[in-house]
Amino acid sequence: MLQGDQESIVYGCIKDSNSLAGGAERRRVNRAAVLALPSADEWPFLCRDMFSIPTIKVKKSQYQTDVIHFGASYRAVEYEWNLWIQKFEELLRNMYWVSATVHLETELSGIHSFTWEAAGLYHEPGCGGMQVRCEWTQEGRVSV
Repeated sequence: MLQGDQESIVYGCIKDSNSLAGGAERRRVNRAAVLALPSADEWPFLCRDMFSIPTIKVKKSQYQTDVIHFGASYRAVEYEWNLWIQKFEELLRNMYWVSATVHLETELSGIHSFTWEAAGLYHEPGCGGMQVRCEWTQEGRVSV
């Protein structure tokens, strides 16, 4: 199998608290950030079509966490993974969130899980304060 023929699966979610003040505005900002991504017709490192886009209004019966989930299949994205992470962090910089998780499944090197956590209660657009942790799993083994 050629290097370029290896499939990589990327999936995860971005979580924000629904119980904090300004919930509708937070959802509007997050929705706009996802919609600002390029379409799937462009090189799909990170495109809007791979994301669920949250609604602005939330029913009172819903839980306290807004979850934006995403996923895509790539051809060997791990060889350009630093660029994918850079683009994902650019998206996170423009959003409200409490935590984010990305899973990268590769044929050759197993599953890598990346977790971002806000430095305070939540991340606000345009602010720093992101901490990332990577965990690697391969055939039942876990490394941090």
